[in-house]
Amino acid sequence: MTLDDLRVFVAACESGNLSAVARDLSRTQSAISQHVRRLEAELGLTLLERRPRGVVPTQAGRILHRAAAQGIGQLDLALRQLRDLRDGESGTVRIATGATTVRHFMSAGVVRFRRQFPEVDLEFRTETSSRGCFDALAAQEADLAWITIGAAARGIEQRPVLSLPWVLAVHAEDPLARRSTVELADLAGVQPIRLPQNSAGRAHLDGQLAHPAGEPGATTSVADWDTAILLAELGLGHAVVPTLPGWRPADHPALRFVPIPHLPPLTVGWAVRQWDALSPLAREFAQLVERTQSAP
Repeated sequence: MTLDDLRVFVAACESGNLSAVARDLSRTQSAISQHVRRLEAELGLTLLERRPRGVVPTQAGRILHRAAAQGIGQLDLALRQLRDLRDGESGTVRIATGATTVRHFMSAGVVRFRRQFPEVDLEFRTETSSRGCFDALAAQEADLAWITIGAAARGIEQRPVLSLPWVLAVHAEDPLARRSTVELADLAGVQPIRLPQNSAGRAHLDGQLAHPAGEPGATTSVADWDTAILLAELGLGHAVVPTLPGWRPADHPALRFVPIPHLPPLTVGWAVRQWDALSPLAREFAQLVERTQSAP
């Protein structure tokens, strides 16, 4: 039994798909299966149940997975701490984000972190969905990811930071711009500017608004909230968006943000593989971003 065997086994349990593990680790599926078979032969127990659509851990597999994941996490943490001890206040923090995350949620935190740790490298990786962020974490290509908090994801811990009320972004001359609030029924005839199909934000809205169809005609899809707001400001549609930090109505005289009080807020925050295994620098970055968001 080797550490590599255990790392592969943990990855297989968390992914549920040996082909995906092989792709993430740049190995063949045969090599991945060999690691698992070696563990099973040594322990004399079946650890993974093979199913048509993947694998799931057996009872024995769940016991080993819990222990191995915790042990590997603690070992990774110790190795990071040793590197930090050797290198001093240097190293790298890798963050997976959405297209406009840094601007709206991290700008103040990044500035403070850079002043406090001038020798630390910050690497930002742009993803178009929470699923993409999860994949980056699973492949160990990111330490932290800023996501829309949603359904549980295998092998990922989610930490809520902010709840964002929804507003309707409309041009100042739109009839809805004169409303003090907008009810869900008022959106029945509105064809909103939409995010990509695979985004958590769109899934949240579609579930709450029951896929409003509006009038027949072409729809508009965008990659991020900022673009949706810009199109609304140009009078090219209605955008149902969360109250993004940094957007000030006074800076956009042709735009109105009308609250939608009965639409449940959107929760955003951090995702990681294991909080206890984060490097001290990554944890400090995450906590600093949280503190800057809660500051008045």
